[in-house]
Amino acid sequence: MPELPEVETVKGGLNQVSRNQIIQGGEVLLKRTIAHPVSIDEFIRELSGKAIAGWYRRGKYLLAEFQANPENQQQQQFSDLQTFPNGGLAVHLRMTGQLLWVSQDEPVSKHTRVRLFFPNQQELRFVDQRTFGKIWGIPNSIPVSKIVTGLQNLGPEPFSEEFSIKYLTDQFNRRQRPIKTALLDQKLVAGVGNIYADETLFLSGIQPTTLCADLTPSQIKTLHSQLIQVLKTAIDAGGSTIRNFLNVSGVNGNYAGQAWVYNRAGQPCRVCETPIERLKIAGRSAHFCPRCQP
Repeated sequence: MPELPEVETVKGGLNQVSRNQIIQGGEVLLKRTIAHPVSIDEFIRELSGKAIAGWYRRGKYLLAEFQANPENQQQQQFSDLQTFPNGGLAVHLRMTGQLLWVSQDEPVSKHTRVRLFFPNQQELRFVDQRTFGKIWGIPNSIPVSKIVTGLQNLGPEPFSEEFSIKYLTDQFNRRQRPIKTALLDQKLVAGVGNIYADETLFLSGIQPTTLCADLTPSQIKTLHSQLIQVLKTAIDAGGSTIRNFLNVSGVNGNYAGQAWVYNRAGQPCRVCETPIERLKIAGRSAHFCPRCQP
């Protein structure tokens, strides 16, 4: 599943190609991809003729705000109580979703689920092999989180002031669950998944099975800074392509090739050459170095 760096990469690409562009119509090829509204005709009707003010990211969600005037300015950040006065779109890529900016004469693949048409024969194409991805049409002046209810359950963004060392310390206090499981909890921190949890724990020198309550203040401080740094590094690399992730131009992310431990079971640690191990924690894989993460 694309995580924060991949979704951030897609957001940046979408802002480059579609900001101030007017949606001229669309086509839904798989009805269940549209989570709201129920009527596909209404979905297409509500977005046709709307210009995109810009795209936001919240956790692993992408959110596009529409504007009445293409010269209106988009706000800088998305607020959890925000409304879109002129409506908008929300997208969750889930496991295999891709948003691709292509020419309308590009052959339509069998996994294409939704097409949105733009000027100059361009289109935004939602491709999703596993069909778990969702798109929401956001009505005018209704809180976005009332339509996309998953937004109500997200913790702070890793780059926000709310995501502080004190916040983490309070969250970990007396929690008898493995730190790897905690980092995957979207209520704790939004946008982190398997890849960057493993990478953060390696760089923090913390075993993934360590209980939250057993972490020392020094470990929590290190984990906080390493998580932020790992995510920034991955964003700079355009995210990770393990299986399906592509940016809006159809290009792979580059972080996976420099990963410290993720997806490297049996390979030598880049620091000490001890073979990387893999185990399951609450049904999710965890990659770690038994020497660097005692």
